[in-house]
Amino acid sequence: MVVDDNTNKQHNHNLHTEHTTQLAQWTLHLDLTIIIMSLDAEMDGLSAEQLFGAGVGLTYNDFLLLPGYIDFPASVVELKTQLTKNISLNAPLVSSPMDTVTESEMAIAMALMGGIGIIHHNCSIEQQAKHVHKVKRFEQGFILEPVVMSPENTAADVFELRETRGFGGVPITASGKLGGKLVGIVTSRDIDFLPPDKWDTKLSEVMTPQKDLVVGQQGMQLRDANQKLQDSRKGKLPIVNEQYELVALISRTDLKKNKEFPLAAKDSQKQLLVGAAVSTREEDKARVDALAEAGVDVIVLDSSQGNSSFQIALLKWIKETHPKIDVIAGNVVTKGQAKNLIEAGADGLRIGMGSGSICITQEVMAVGRPQGTAVFNVCRYAREFGVPCIADGGISNVGHIIKAVALGASAAMMGSLLAGTTESPGEYTFRDGMRLKKYRGMGSLDAMEKGQGSKKRYFSETDKVKVAQGVSGLVQDKGSVLAFVPYLTTGIRHGCQDIGVRSLEELKTKVQSGEVRFERRSPAAQFEGGVHGLHSYDKRLF
Repeated sequence: MVVDDNTNKQHNHNLHTEHTTQLAQWTLHLDLTIIIMSLDAEMDGLSAEQLFGAGVGLTYNDFLLLPGYIDFPASVVELKTQLTKNISLNAPLVSSPMDTVTESEMAIAMALMGGIGIIHHNCSIEQQAKHVHKVKRFEQGFILEPVVMSPENTAADVFELRETRGFGGVPITASGKLGGKLVGIVTSRDIDFLPPDKWDTKLSEVMTPQKDLVVGQQGMQLRDANQKLQDSRKGKLPIVNEQYELVALISRTDLKKNKEFPLAAKDSQKQLLVGAAVSTREEDKARVDALAEAGVDVIVLDSSQGNSSFQIALLKWIKETHPKIDVIAGNVVTKGQAKNLIEAGADGLRIGMGSGSICITQEVMAVGRPQGTAVFNVCRYAREFGVPCIADGGISNVGHIIKAVALGASAAMMGSLLAGTTESPGEYTFRDGMRLKKYRGMGSLDAMEKGQGSKKRYFSETDKVKVAQGVSGLVQDKGSVLAFVPYLTTGIRHGCQDIGVRSLEELKTKVQSGEVRFERRSPAAQFEGGVHGLHSYDKRLF
C-alpha cells in the first residue's frame, strides 16, 4: 500500500503536537506540585490531606486547628449551613433521634435557636406523628399542651409536679384534661403554706375558682395576652374557647424569658423545621406516611449500618412516594457506604459508627471508624455530588463542633451534649446532691426493651438473645437549651474568628485549599490543652 508523503508529515506533526501538549501538562503539574510543596514547607502544621493521609484513624481530640489572622469581630461570623440539598439551617446543630434526647419540646427549642431536632422513633407511629404536629403548629409564647389537673387531685400532686417539672401553677378542668371546661387554677401561693399533714387536701378546696379567674380568648395575639397579664398582675393566663374550654396557657415567667428568635429555622410557611427518624423495614412505610401527613420536613433513616438493601429500598420508595420530603441516609463511615446511598437518592448523609459516649459498637462488634477520619473521608467524597453530611457522635464540647465542620460536615448531631437539659424527655432525679437525668444509647438493652425502633436500628428485632451496643447512664442537669445553645453558637463564632474565617463555608473552603492548617496532638499535648495543675477548680462554661 502506497502512503502519501504529506499524510506521513501530517501524522508526525500531530504526534509531535500531542507529545508537546502532554509534556506541557506534566510540566505544569510538576510545577504546581513543587509550588504546593514549597508553600507547605513555608507554612506551619499540616493540610487536612496530610493529616488524614497517614492511614491512622483519628478522633477530634487527636488534632487541633492552627490560628489564622483576625480582622473582624466574632459577631459577624455566619453560621448558616445546609442540612440537606434543599434545607438550610441558621446554626449547624442537630439534636439526635434518641428517646432520652429529642421529642417535641427539644425539637421546638432547637428550631427556635436556628438548628433542628429529629424526633426519635422508639414509640408508636401515632406518638411520633403527634410530636411532629406539635412542632409544626407551635406558636411562640403559648403553652399548647399545659399540664392539667382535676378538682379531685390533691395538693401533694402539685408539690410532686413542682419537684419533677420545676413549676407549680396548674389549670384545673372538670375532666382533668386539656379541652375540658375550666373550673379554676392552682398556683404556688394557694398551697405554699399548707403543712405536710394537709397535702391530701383536694384542689377543689384550695384553687382559685372560676369566678375569680382572668382568662384570654382563643385567637388573641401574644402581645394582647401579655398586656392582659400585666394589667391583672396574675402569673398565669388560661386561654379558653367560646365554651370556656381550656385550649392553651400563658405563663408570666415564660413571657419574661420570652424573646424574639431571629435565627429560628422555618419552612416556607413560616413554621418551625422538624425532622423524624424511621427504621428501614417494610412496615416503616406506614410511619413515613403518617409523618408526611403531620408535616415533617426531613426523614432520617436510622440505622447503625446504613449500607444495606433494606435502607436503599426504603430510600428509593420515599423519594418516589414523597418527593417533596428530603431524606438523610446513614449511618456511614466509608466512601463505599456513602456511594450506594448517594446513588439511591440520599439528600444528606449521617456519619458515625460507634463514636458516641454511650455507644459500644466498636467494642462489641469490632466494626466502626474513628470519627475524625470518618467525617473527613466521607465528606470529601460526598462533596463531589453536592450532598451535605452530618457528623453524628463524639461531640462532647463546642470545639468538637468546630472540628467536625472544618473536616467537611455541614452540621453536628448531638446526643450527650443535650441530654440532661430541661427540654430533653424524662424527669430529674437527685443523687449525691446533684440533679440528674437519664441518658441511654439506642443500642442499650434498656432502650431495646422499651420499643421496636431501637431493635430495628441494630437489626436485632428477631434475635432471641439481644447483644447490647449501648449503655444507660445519668447526666447532670444542663439547664435549658435556650440558654445552652447560645453558648455553643457563640463558641463556634469565636473559634472561627481565631482561625480567621468569617463563615462555616469559608472554613471548609480554606481547609480544602490547605490554607487552614492542622497539627497532631500527642497524649501529653492533649493533657496540656485541658485543665491541669490545680488542686480543685470550678468549670463554669456559661
